[in-house]
Amino acid sequence: MSQAAATVAPRATAIPRGPQWIVRDAAVLVRRYTMHSLRQPELIVFSTIQPVMFVLLFRYVFGGAIQTGSSYVDYLMPGIFVQTTIFGAMLTGMGLAYDLQSGMVDRFRSLPMSRSAVLLGRTCTDALRNVFVILLMLLVGVAVGFRIHGGVLATIGAIALIVFFGFAFQWISALIGIAVRNPEAVQSAGFIWVFPVTFLSSAFVPTPSIQPSWLRDIAQDNPFSIAVNAARQLFMGHEAAQVPGLGTDATGNVLVTLVWTVGLLAVFVPLAVRRYRRT
Repeated sequence: MSQAAATVAPRATAIPRGPQWIVRDAAVLVRRYTMHSLRQPELIVFSTIQPVMFVLLFRYVFGGAIQTGSSYVDYLMPGIFVQTTIFGAMLTGMGLAYDLQSGMVDRFRSLPMSRSAVLLGRTCTDALRNVFVILLMLLVGVAVGFRIHGGVLATIGAIALIVFFGFAFQWISALIGIAVRNPEAVQSAGFIWVFPVTFLSSAFVPTPSIQPSWLRDIAQDNPFSIAVNAARQLFMGHEAAQVPGLGTDATGNVLVTLVWTVGLLAVFVPLAVRRYRRT
């Protein structure tokens, strides 16, 4: 009497846990996501169309009615840069939701790799994309009259600060993408919190002009406003003194922006990783 051959499941390979393995695996995934993005150039194109539309709309339609004490385009562009990174953060959640829905995450789980490297690779790739988009928007800004008055080092610092600030919001978006899992729903959920944060701020108008007073206080304490003001001071240099209540010393706003960024990362990175491991 023949016996059925027993099927023995292969022994699972131990997943490396050290930080160096997480960085190594994340670097591999950054390369994978970058190659995937390069094969979809329309993703970069459409992610820049919206901020370009905002620049043209506020520069030529609303700019003449908004008083900032200085050139409005110089006031506007730092807000556009920060807004672009926050809007771009929604792509992180949408990309993770698509990977979950398409089964790509299941393939990642079958490999001997760190679980958190998937999230780190995705967010770092999107941060690199933000650098490219900001540089592209700088060219757009120069074309419509934007001028940098803060020097080279201040400009590099402003771009680094904006990208780092957007990196924190990418982890918020990652948590939403993992929890919701549907790309269309993630996009809708992203606009619900992104629009109030970006428009109730100093990005497009000085906060003293916002009414009523309690709404003005919220706008002034909005971390988005603080990040925009910090970038604006770095880009505008001595010209920032012409903006009411802004001043030229960016140290305070930069430090507060860094505190907000580190605080958001300290909260949402563990939440996103924990949720991903339980998915």
